[in-house]
Amino acid sequence: MPDRVLRLEGSSNFRDLGGYTAADGRSLQWRRLFRSDHLAGLSAADLQALAELKIGHSVDFRGVNEISAQGYAWPQFQRHAFMVEPTVVQRTQELLAAGHRMTAADTVGLMQDTYRSFVKVNADRFARLFQLLLQSDAPLVFHCTAGKDRTGWAAALILHALGVSREQVMEDYLLTNAYYQRPPATVAGRLPEEVLEVLWRVQEPFLDAAMDLVDRDHGGMDRYLAEVLGMDRAARAQLAERYLA
Repeated sequence: MPDRVLRLEGSSNFRDLGGYTAADGRSLQWRRLFRSDHLAGLSAADLQALAELKIGHSVDFRGVNEISAQGYAWPQFQRHAFMVEPTVVQRTQELLAAGHRMTAADTVGLMQDTYRSFVKVNADRFARLFQLLLQSDAPLVFHCTAGKDRTGWAAALILHALGVSREQVMEDYLLTNAYYQRPPATVAGRLPEEVLEVLWRVQEPFLDAAMDLVDRDHGGMDRYLAEVLGMDRAARAQLAERYLA
C-alpha cells in the first residue's frame, strides 16, 4: 500500500485518507483525498511532489489572522478559503489575562467547546467542503494550521459519509499525535507547558464532544449529514462512487 504519511520538508502532518474500509467492503482510493497542516512552508521539492499527485484543490480552514501570517498562493492548485476562526487560544489568553491559572483540565474543556462549535456554529464551512468534493473529482487536500482540529473534524465527517467505522475514524484522528511537529515556544505563545501540551495534541474526548453533540441534537451522524450538511443518501452514494474503490 502507499505510504499514508507524505514526508515533506514544509509539512509534518500531510496524510492520505486512502485505504480505510467502508461498511460495504470497499476502500477509500489512495491519492485522492489528503489532510494536512498549513501549506505556507512548502519547498520547491514539496510542490513538485504535490504536482505529481495532481492535486487540483486545497481547502483552507484557517482564520483571517492565520492566513495573514502564513499565507500561500501556489499556482498548481486552486485554494478555497472556508474560514473557521480559532477561538481556543484566544479564550485561553483571555482567562490568563484575567488572572485565571489555566490547567490541562481547563484546556481540555475549552477544546471540547471548540469541537462543539464546529457542529453548531461552523457547519456551513464543512458543507461547502462536501459541495466541492461532489463538484470536482480532482485530488484535494484540506487543512488548517496544525491539521488536527478543524481538519480532524472535516476528516471525520468525510470518512463517516463514506461509511467508515467510528473506530477507524478515531484511528485516523489520533495519528496527528505521531506525526505533527509542534512549533517552538516563540510561535506557540507564552502559555503554560501543560496547556500547550493539550493545545498541540489531539485526544479522544475532543472528537467525542462533537460526536456526542451530533447524537444528542440530531439523532446521529447520518441525520446530521443529511439535514445540516446537505449530504442525503443520494449525495453520499455519489460521494462513494467517486472516492471508494
